[in-house]
Amino acid sequence: MAGFLLLFLFLFTNSVAEEVSFGIKQHLSTVTRYGASKGVHDSNYASAPDGCVPIHLNLVARHGTRAPTKKRIRELNNLESQLEMLIREAVENGLSLHKLPSWLKLWKSPWRGKVKGGELITKGEEELYDLGIRTRKMFPDLFSDDYHPEVYTIKATQVPRASASAVAYGMGLFSGRGSLGSDHHRAFSVISESRASDTMLRFFDCCQRYEDYRKHQEPAVDKLKEPVLDDITKSLSERYSLNFTRQHISSLWFLCKQEASLLDITDQACGLFSPSEVALLEWTDDVEVFILKGYGNSLNYKMGVPLLSDIVQSMEQAIKAKEEKQVPGSYEKARLRFAHAETVLPFTCLLGLFLEGPDFTKIQREQPLELPPRPPASRIWKGSAVAPFAGNNMLVLYNCPANSSDQYFVRVLHNEEPIAMPGCDGSDFCSFKDFKEKIVAPHLKHDFNTLCAANLEEPASEPETSKFSLFRWLFGPRNDDKQPRKVEL
Repeated sequence: MAGFLLLFLFLFTNSVAEEVSFGIKQHLSTVTRYGASKGVHDSNYASAPDGCVPIHLNLVARHGTRAPTKKRIRELNNLESQLEMLIREAVENGLSLHKLPSWLKLWKSPWRGKVKGGELITKGEEELYDLGIRTRKMFPDLFSDDYHPEVYTIKATQVPRASASAVAYGMGLFSGRGSLGSDHHRAFSVISESRASDTMLRFFDCCQRYEDYRKHQEPAVDKLKEPVLDDITKSLSERYSLNFTRQHISSLWFLCKQEASLLDITDQACGLFSPSEVALLEWTDDVEVFILKGYGNSLNYKMGVPLLSDIVQSMEQAIKAKEEKQVPGSYEKARLRFAHAETVLPFTCLLGLFLEGPDFTKIQREQPLELPPRPPASRIWKGSAVAPFAGNNMLVLYNCPANSSDQYFVRVLHNEEPIAMPGCDGSDFCSFKDFKEKIVAPHLKHDFNTLCAANLEEPASEPETSKFSLFRWLFGPRNDDKQPRKVEL
């Protein structure tokens, strides 16, 4: 008997430890805050090899943490009325509500009464402001020149949260460099293209073929998620004695993400789900992002070629300035861009990041990849790592005059950390020549206008992810875990 009690206590303690140690804020797919994605540690930025000096920086960053959009605010308002109705029906049917969390009985949407949405919130401003400060700290020589808009080019999409992110970043980057106010801020320029023609940062809006693909594919993605949603709907209905539907679970998961990221509340909507259920919910979000914005279809990232071309061109101009010994202040030293998850995700794919070794060869050949494996299997592709709020890729061009074979090198920092490039044999420090030949060149065969023209011979409606992997996803062996859905970028 004593042995049984000890075993019970051991299992119970481990279960509680799992619940306590599980950090929900790191499992919110692309709704994850930047600090939660990176953890509590400072950036592990590694200095360049001896004799190498950074001469140019490209940045592609997502906007910071933002409020829910108007459409999502309406969804949460509807959830409020739906929950009231569910509880009322349960009482009328004589069901016990003792298992129901007290907060749920009186819950009101924090965004109730708001008619606008999607704006950058204070936490998002801080994410970009702090990123700007850290960027200057990492590359003091790059940002030692006096500010000029042609030396430090800053671009953002016309969407307010992106341009506000650019402003917050610039305030951090140039802090103390001006004469405005007690903090010595300075004015700087942020350039935006029209949404209708911004093929550099909003290529997903300018590509009709992609618009057609996404519109056709979204219902199929929802269908893929149904088995998971159905399982968790049943589980939560039994757990809390309410007649939940699939849509209720989707909205509750969305509420969990908003509460955790925006309000630092993790014991309400998030508390309805177990860690294993959260892992599956996160996975369904990641699968959706993979299919519609990532490696699930080569069109998703091929349409980002104008951005990739612009980055290579900026590096070539920096090399030319170096070779011609142009005087400081007469050439560009940084090109800084602020956009959306729909920009950062495809661009990350163009670089071949977050791939297993053989998968890089497949994307170069535009072959389909398997879907991210279902938990508890581990996976590389996670929205919380690839494109959290304020997620970013920095491409740093170095001059290494002591190197006998190649003088110029590229390092990619993802969320400020050096990251291995499969196209450069797994190194995070790649010669510019190899970077162009092995990573960039295979994509440059595509012309944006030709690629995005509607009604091409090959249909854009079918995802390239292999049918076998979809079949295995639907009918393959599962855990006993149950789980829901939904993504916001």
